[in-house]
Amino acid sequence: MDQQTAKRLLAEGAFFILLDVPEGTEFGIDMKSWNTGEKFRGVKMIPPGLHYIFFSAVSDTGDTAPRTGFFKTFRKSEVLVKKWDKKNECISSEDVSENEVVQLKENILLLDNFLGPYPYSILDKWTSLTSCITSTLAERITPLSGYVQSALELQSCTDADRPRGKRKSEDGETSAGHSSSKSPRLTEDTEHNFLPNLKVKEGTELRLTSFPERNYPENSTPSEITKHSLDSSYVLDQMISKYSVSTEILGEMQICYICFLVGHSLEAFEQWKKLFNLFCSCEIGIKKHRKLYDLFITMSDIHIKEIPEEFLADIVSNSNFVYVKLKQLFRSVKESDVDAPFKAKVGRFIQNLTDLYQWDFDNLDSEEDEAPVIVDT
Repeated sequence: MDQQTAKRLLAEGAFFILLDVPEGTEFGIDMKSWNTGEKFRGVKMIPPGLHYIFFSAVSDTGDTAPRTGFFKTFRKSEVLVKKWDKKNECISSEDVSENEVVQLKENILLLDNFLGPYPYSILDKWTSLTSCITSTLAERITPLSGYVQSALELQSCTDADRPRGKRKSEDGETSAGHSSSKSPRLTEDTEHNFLPNLKVKEGTELRLTSFPERNYPENSTPSEITKHSLDSSYVLDQMISKYSVSTEILGEMQICYICFLVGHSLEAFEQWKKLFNLFCSCEIGIKKHRKLYDLFITMSDIHIKEIPEEFLADIVSNSNFVYVKLKQLFRSVKESDVDAPFKAKVGRFIQNLTDLYQWDFDNLDSEEDEAPVIVDT
């Protein structure tokens, strides 16, 4: 990077200043992470727009805590100041005093040697990964706590609400926690009834868009129910109606993808899989939402290249769910009367997957084998 470009980026880019962060802490922005040094005070030259900042505390013995992160839309030349919370080993959610912020802004050039430059080598990839995400959507999906956590906080019910095994006496009467003169025996409760009833701590879960309870309209006939079971276009329409604009459904997929790939959130990955499955299970919806599907193909091409292949397999059936669902989508595209340019784009996507993973999609009419077919080389 030449000096003139660096000066321009320094003037236009945003600053994220992090005070009191312990040396060795894992810190990252977007797709890049480091372990902080003694002089680390934050990041400079951040391009305006949406970014994902994440961190993990590291103990004296080198143990790394679960990853935590948050989305932030930076304005041009914005200076965001945060402090490290030593007690909770995280970035404090409390605002830094206005006087301290003003003082840091006035002396920003003095901090230059303590600020790491934004890694511009990842900017193009990051831009493609966030193309459909709006700041409003990111704010809506982010947990109320403000942080995305790789390990969800769980809390148990009160002792009074804790499930207890029931006893059944020989005469058929039941009681909970009481002895009987007759020979009581435990009813056939499943083992999980005796375990603590844990639930996610309120405010820490991602606020993901919920799927409709039914995959068919109310008062549908049996034949209509069968039709909607084979084609999920109705569910896609219902989901799209929950967003301000249709592309936000892809924006949610991108948020989930980032929260999984960068934020290590399995909760987000499950939602990504559900949305991916939905797009691949439609027939009528392909032509109806043709522009949306065009973006979906582009996005899927990027996402699949980044996901570790072991995450693509279904643990239960040991089948590759991405391959299975894409085969279904490609079959639907082949049989539809959607325009030729879109079919050509899908063809290029198929070729990319074949080149990358040696997957064979030649036999799209066959639904028997769900395992990826490997092309002989």
